[in-house]
Amino acid sequence: MTPLALSMIICAYLLGSISSAVLICRLLRLPDPRSVGSNNPGATNVMRIGGKKSAAAVLLCDMLKGTIPVWAGYFLEIEPLILGLVAIAACLGHMYPLFFHFKGGKGVATALGAIAPIGWDLTLLIMFTWLVIAVVFRYSSLAAIITVLIAPLYTWLIKPQYTLPVAMLCCLIVLRHHQNIRRLVSGTEPKVGKKTASSLKKPS
Repeated sequence: MTPLALSMIICAYLLGSISSAVLICRLLRLPDPRSVGSNNPGATNVMRIGGKKSAAAVLLCDMLKGTIPVWAGYFLEIEPLILGLVAIAACLGHMYPLFFHFKGGKGVATALGAIAPIGWDLTLLIMFTWLVIAVVFRYSSLAAIITVLIAPLYTWLIKPQYTLPVAMLCCLIVLRHHQNIRRLVSGTEPKVGKKTASSLKKPS
């Protein structure tokens, strides 16, 4: 691995470690998303505790954490496999943030942002798949899991040279959702838009 590739991977992790959800909630004087709702510092939980506008801001920032380092890698002509490692590093930063006691989110938005530079056609297809599943079943986690399982197939059909790195990234996302999978099976997973009792608590 070249020094440039290693530097890109480290920078991607550090950028991913900036928790958009926590910072935006602090800015808007909302409860810490790590301690209310689903305890997940991501856009879906922020929507439960702060509404759609704050969730949209978190979603955009989380996507940019994946897009910026991967797009930089494209300009520097880094090979696809290393780009995959850069994307994984950004997601690992989001999931286990160095600056926020390693307590992060699920990495879905960051992964989508990392995939975006491959092509907008692929990105829109992934977003459409997530949206349809979320609307039909009302489970954000289920939509994410099914979408990332399908994403490598979409990539193979559109730009097959990136299938392996996308598949690597998607495996990481599925593993990170292991608790959601258990809750889905047991029927205790909260639905999109549903406010849980803990999400209504005021910050201490």
